[in-house]
Amino acid sequence: MMRTRPLKVALLGCGVVGSEVTRIMTTHADDLTQRIGAPVELVGIAVRRPDRVREGVPAELITTDATALVKRDDIDVVVEVIGGIEPARSLITTAFEHGASVVSANKALLAQDGAALHAAAEQHGVDLYYEAAVAGAIPLVRPLRESLAGDKVNRVLGIVNGTTNFILDKMDSSGAGYSEALDEATALGYAEADPTADVEGFDAAAKAAILAGIAFHTRVKLDDVYREGMTEVTAADFASAKQMGCTIKLLAICERAADGRSVTARVHPAMIPLTHPLASVREAYNAVFIEADAAGQLMFYGPGAGGSPTASAVLGDLVAVCRNKVAEATGPGESAYTRLPVSTMGEVVTRYHISLDVADKPGVLAQVATVFAEHGVSIDTVRQQGKDGEASLVVVTHRAADAALSATVEALRKLDTVRGVASIMRVEGE
Repeated sequence: MMRTRPLKVALLGCGVVGSEVTRIMTTHADDLTQRIGAPVELVGIAVRRPDRVREGVPAELITTDATALVKRDDIDVVVEVIGGIEPARSLITTAFEHGASVVSANKALLAQDGAALHAAAEQHGVDLYYEAAVAGAIPLVRPLRESLAGDKVNRVLGIVNGTTNFILDKMDSSGAGYSEALDEATALGYAEADPTADVEGFDAAAKAAILAGIAFHTRVKLDDVYREGMTEVTAADFASAKQMGCTIKLLAICERAADGRSVTARVHPAMIPLTHPLASVREAYNAVFIEADAAGQLMFYGPGAGGSPTASAVLGDLVAVCRNKVAEATGPGESAYTRLPVSTMGEVVTRYHISLDVADKPGVLAQVATVFAEHGVSIDTVRQQGKDGEASLVVVTHRAADAALSATVEALRKLDTVRGVASIMRVEGE
């Protein structure tokens, strides 16, 4: 039986994503009604700049008083797409206190304060949904929270930032340097005027924290995620990767330890084999690999950002939350029962590609190999090229702990025959 009283929605923010949410709610109102089982009505839109022209957005819905909007007792759902920590956090908790469920795209806030927000939602008997916070239109949160709820997820490995993937893809395909590829990304609108959040890995780290928490049923905060940007990746690194049959991607990697007693979450550039599906993810697309005991390997691929893709995820959450309102129920909340510790990066075990500048004379390779052996790091392959008294030495290791590799590199720097460490990069995806 169709409910006749409309569910009332308040929207916080009306930029690229908010405007698209408004458009879809207006043009697909009849379809949304049928899917939800009740009419849905947008009754207010809070913005900071009310005089800004917003095509297709009803002027009578615009307000600058976001607090008053979320305090309205007739609001059923608040959609938050303003981003940042404050005032988003205060507005969301106020919405909970007044009985409204919340749909958010705010990865930074959820990575920092997700546990407190989940607790507040549970306290007031409402929902907190955030599919759009992780990978735009790509469904990841709901499959992890619901579809794989009966399985054991062991690893989440993926490309979760379109800007960095575009830059690295251009460096790989055209031989461009980092600065040149960044300029192209900026000109095409993929990179912000200040790209720091993307290229230094902050954006991907927030998403990794959210994914790790859901996948492993434990609390992982942004501070728990090891983060390394991709600004130091060079054309020479790509040349080395190609010689190994690899390419380079900025990866978010969340893993459960082999003994099941801890988890890790990290973001950094890595070489991956060209045979791995993630190697073929081009331009500004995102893709995430999930490895689970029963399901095996699953891959989710698609546009990870942009107004329409992100709005699609927001509307998907809005439909789910509104259905729960009609049924007078709530969906799944936080699952953190495992309470697993988050290991440090020093405990992470992986392969490494190390490029050294060395003196071109007899005995250098033996000295380098001895240092690796003394620190318990096994060498897989070595490649040496020399000219005019100088040489480059490329060492690829077997799997080793990050702490052991770091100690090895520090010892190598002390050798008279080692002029410098040109690059160090992890090798993943095997």
